[in-house]
Amino acid sequence: MRKSHPIRRAVLAGAATVSGIVLLLSLKPAADPASAAGAAPQQTAAAQEAPQGASGAQRTGTRSVTGDVARTEYGDVQVRLTVSDGRITAAEAVRAPQGGVSGQKSELAVPKLNQEAVAAQSANIDTVSGATYTSGGYKKSLQSALDKVKASGAPSGPSSSGPSGPSSGAPSGSSSSGSAGSGAAQSRTVTGEAARTEYGPVQVRITVSDGRITRAEAVQAPQGGVSGQKSELAVPKLNQEAVAAQSANIDTVSGATYTSGGYKKSLQSALDKAGG
Repeated sequence: MRKSHPIRRAVLAGAATVSGIVLLLSLKPAADPASAAGAAPQQTAAAQEAPQGASGAQRTGTRSVTGDVARTEYGDVQVRLTVSDGRITAAEAVRAPQGGVSGQKSELAVPKLNQEAVAAQSANIDTVSGATYTSGGYKKSLQSALDKVKASGAPSGPSSSGPSGPSSGAPSGSSSSGSAGSGAAQSRTVTGEAARTEYGPVQVRITVSDGRITRAEAVQAPQGGVSGQKSELAVPKLNQEAVAAQSANIDTVSGATYTSGGYKKSLQSALDKAGG
């Protein structure tokens, strides 16, 4: 029994050696993770391409365009547009005359000009009374922004079809081209009856497109002194309310009760004429 014991040890040692060799051979394909690691950069590269495609989709959808700075006697004016599918969806003055009377005029004029730009879809907008220089600079910068939109290859809705819509084609129905004719048929301007108030008449004009109010403005409002100041503060709010509410059921502006009441009456008259 003592002689057989060393033999058993030799057999067991040989078996252990063979098992160790087999294990080493089985671990050799560990080179595969390296190839897997090589595939990883390809996945990250593909991931990096995705955002570029996404940003391209955004550029063709909604984007901001800033016009050139327009110099005026009282300061610079610069307009930035938000354009979606070729249409102006928002307008803002990133620069306007500031300080003193110029700043006060900017505060009154800029909201009106922003609203006009979106409604008209062009730079063919009215000059705000009392803010001639700011209005002129605004129009120049606005036109510059529209030119940039057109040059970039975006649909030319803002610069070409805008002026022919509510300003000229709708009321008379006299449109020259087919595209302008279809726009004129859908958009028209209706002026309500003048509403008499204790401080002066109020008369509202609306632009209606496909049965919806796209623009509202007071063509008459109390002027001069305190009444004129109240009109300047109240009318832009009332115009905005009319477009938002799509009716004459709008709030009275605090401190301008008579003007607000006259505005609502004339607005309702315009809606009645428009069939709304």
